[in-house]
Amino acid sequence: MQEMAGQIEYEELSEFYLDPRNPRLGLSDNVTQLPQEEIYQRMRDWSLEELAISFLESGFWAHEAVLCTTEEIDGEDRLVVIEGNRRIAALKRLRNTYAGEESSKRWLELVDGIEKPEDLFSNVPYIRIGSRSEIDAFLGFRHVTGIKDWAPPEKARFIAKLIDEGQLGYRDVMRKIGSTTPVVERNYIAFSILTQMESVEGLSVEEVKNRFSVLFLSLRSRAVQRFLGVEDKFGVDPKEVNPPVKADKLEQLKEYSRWLFGDGETPPVVRDSREVDRFATVLASDEGLQYLRAVRTPSLEKAYVIAGGDQEEIYELVSTAAYNLQEALSSIHLYKDDERLIAVSRRLVANAEQIRRTLGIEPQ
Repeated sequence: MQEMAGQIEYEELSEFYLDPRNPRLGLSDNVTQLPQEEIYQRMRDWSLEELAISFLESGFWAHEAVLCTTEEIDGEDRLVVIEGNRRIAALKRLRNTYAGEESSKRWLELVDGIEKPEDLFSNVPYIRIGSRSEIDAFLGFRHVTGIKDWAPPEKARFIAKLIDEGQLGYRDVMRKIGSTTPVVERNYIAFSILTQMESVEGLSVEEVKNRFSVLFLSLRSRAVQRFLGVEDKFGVDPKEVNPPVKADKLEQLKEYSRWLFGDGETPPVVRDSREVDRFATVLASDEGLQYLRAVRTPSLEKAYVIAGGDQEEIYELVSTAAYNLQEALSSIHLYKDDERLIAVSRRLVANAEQIRRTLGIEPQ
């Protein structure tokens, strides 16, 4: 295969145009040249969530740079993505979610509690090529033979190698791989913890490796950092990181491993990477910790309630119900003979009475 020339460049997300001739859009779509918004709407269902999670966890690595060429769209020369349309569509949907333009509960959950990563949208790596024909062979190899992206632990291992063997700092690695400094730092500390776990008696790390992203994501929480005693490993030179977990915290490391990854006898408490924020809330609570330690097979949902984590959710539910009811009062008199409305209103009145008694609210 002929090697493609071109260096990695960086551009703002809005400068990238999705390929109107993408074969996955279908032959008729290639002919009619769909507008950008319609292409994006069709691509929204192309399993973009995993890519979005990867971007939030590890950033957009330079080795994942999209391949672009300059073509005319809407009468002007545009930077058209030939290879990497799903990555660009995932970034666009992620940015729209942060902008409040996304209604999908799944996507809103993806960004919940995660600060908007500005560099992710302002510095997208790409390689400019001369024409589509220059990458035909590459596209065939990638999509027919199927090159697989590095898994999260492999990325972290590569970062650790650059730091430990190459004597590079976090910022040096960031520049080299096109990620962000905090992501590089958290990858290195997470991999250092994984390496340390391999030497701790009674710990099996196979499941930790399989779910490394859970370990990586959990370390963004101060509660997790404090529980493991690694908060002082952030913001320092990587040479000061190892060993990350001190000897007097090894028992808590074992607990942490059992709750997040299971131990062969009991399943993990955290079953999905989206649950790490709830887990952090439990770790920050004495009552939540006591429950985790006392029960043989604890439930994260129950632990979260015990820790008081659902208080804000309850407030939002009741607050939303109150506002909706207030809005309904403006027109409800017009439908006072509607049997369905009467039936549901009986339920509402009974529930409101139960709330009044539970909270000890005196009737007015």
